[in-house]
Amino acid sequence: MKVLVSPKDVEEAKAVISGNADIVDVKNPKEGSLGANFPWVIRSIKKLVDEKGNGMEMSAAIGDFDYKPGTASLAALGAAASGAEYIKIGLHKIKTKEEAIDLLTGAVKAVKGFDPAKKLVSAFYADYKRINSISPFEIAEIGKEVDIDVAMIDTGIKDGRSTLEFLSEDELKSFVADSKSLGLVTALAGALKFEDIPVIKAIKPDILGVRGMVCGGNREDRVKAELVTDLKRAVAV
Repeated sequence: MKVLVSPKDVEEAKAVISGNADIVDVKNPKEGSLGANFPWVIRSIKKLVDEKGNGMEMSAAIGDFDYKPGTASLAALGAAASGAEYIKIGLHKIKTKEEAIDLLTGAVKAVKGFDPAKKLVSAFYADYKRINSISPFEIAEIGKEVDIDVAMIDTGIKDGRSTLEFLSEDELKSFVADSKSLGLVTALAGALKFEDIPVIKAIKPDILGVRGMVCGGNREDRVKAELVTDLKRAVAV
């Protein structure tokens, strides 16, 4: 399982690299669950990853989207051009399978047209019922229609409640299995804690995404290199 850690600036990215994460994921927590950062921040962190990351990958979130396919496509292209290898788009206010397919199709076309090696991450939300968003369990139908690369589950509202409070272990295993049957990489995030690691291992996502866990429990605090190291060790055991 790869460990993805989300820094918000260059100094935090240094801590992520020092802690030996697998994927450095640029985001802006002030703008939501998958809040987008500025192109110059993405470029600066990409430069750092290339120089100091020893082969680490880099991703960037582009926002918690409502149904604005054109805006999403432009944002996806901007993140790709700024250096991100994975481009993460959240289906936050997307309510139907048709809207999701339309939004993701445009983003995939923008990203793959720029560089076919770039990867598009479709993020669903464990708390989809309380934010009135599309169910993660639509992945089986969406993934058949759109050439995304990664299927992810996160939480839409960052109030300390975790993905595991909204979806059962069996439901998350089903999401992972459905996604993998489509040939997709799977990722799990959403206010997860160190004590959740045994359950996460049982679910078997390909990627574990965190921020608050390596900030000492509060995602508004700073990423700590020693906690990234602890997480890497815990996942490897």
